[in-house]
This record gives sequence, structure tokens and C-alpha cells, in this order.
Amino acid sequence: MSALAALAPPAAAVAVRALGATLRLTEAGVESMQALWADPRPLIYSVWHGRILMVPWLSARFEGARAVRVLASRSRDGELVARWVARFGMSVVRGSSSRGGAGALRALAAAVRAGQDVAVVPDGPRGPRERLQAGLVVLAAVTGAPVIPLGFAARPARRLHSWDRFLVPLPFARAAVVFGKAATVSRDADREHARAELERALCEATEAADRLVGA
Repeated sequence: MSALAALAPPAAAVAVRALGATLRLTEAGVESMQALWADPRPLIYSVWHGRILMVPWLSARFEGARAVRVLASRSRDGELVARWVARFGMSVVRGSSSRGGAGALRALAAAVRAGQDVAVVPDGPRGPRERLQAGLVVLAAVTGAPVIPLGFAARPARRLHSWDRFLVPLPFARAAVVFGKAATVSRDADREHARAELERALCEATEAADRLVGA
């Protein structure tokens, strides 16, 4: 890894922390999370790819919330992700997203079965945007862990010209984080119905965050 690449995660973490300190943040659904955080049963958080920038910063804000692990590949980019989230007290599950994501799914399932909370980006890494892929449904079904939809919004913000319309809050923006209602998926559930329901719940949490900031 080059010296420049090694410096990128610390510099990015400093920038996100500095940006976060300026945001006027509204929180919704935190009260309902307190009982879940007090329960030893692990949780699966889901958030759209275009809304992930401030999630590591948010992860340390809530009293009672447990450490969360995120998926990172075994590539050089995955190592950068690991260094980046470590700056916020998060750790990674290492797994490959190739070959249909089987390696990633096994790694995440092992982490959940070990009692660890994980965060999943269900439309990543390449989209389609805000279209929930089947991996989250399978992970929830095989582990029995509740899925928590997480919505984030900010206004004013830049939307990048990327496939996910990546959202970057501007300094001193109004921001909102919304924890949606926990949902479980049984092993014998209709997978397409469950996928649609989880997608709807995540869209609703994201739209609720948008409304809170007037977006």
C-alpha cells in the first residue's frame, strides 16, 4: 500500500468528523432501539449505498448501541475500508462479494451467529440504486436476526453523479437519522415477498429522514 493510500482513511475520517460536528441532527426511532440494544440478540442494520457517508460517524453517537461490523473485501480497497471504519470504533467482516456474494454472505452469517451486530448495504456494491438484493433476505432468514432499516438524509447536500447518487451533506446542514421498525424473516418465508417488504421498510425510513430535513 502506498503512503498516499495509507493516509487516505485517517484524512477522510477527520473530514467526516469535522463535517458531522456542524450538522444539526434530528433523531427518530431511537427510543424503540433501546430495548433491542439491551437484548443480546444481534441485529442487522440496512442502509442504502448512497446514504452511507455519515453512518460510521453516527455509529458512535447513541448511548447503549453496540459496536457494528461491516463487510469489506479482501482486496486493497477492502483494507482501506477496514482502516477507515476503525477510526470510528467499527470493525469489518472480510469476505468476497464475487461469485454471487456467497463468500460475503457466509462471513456475515458467521459474525451474526457469533453475536455481533452487522451493517449491510443491500443495493451495493453496484446497484441498481435502492433496489434491495436477495443477500439481506437470506442473511436474515438463516440467522433469525432482526433487520433494522436505517435512513439518513441531509439538506443542503450534494448528490454525486454516481450510480447511487451518493449524498454528501454540506457543512451546517440539517440532517436526520431514522431507525425503522425491526423485521424478521423466517426460514420458510416467501423470499420475494420478504425482499419486497424489507425494501419497502428501508425506503420508508429513508423517506422519513428526507421529510425531517425538508428534502
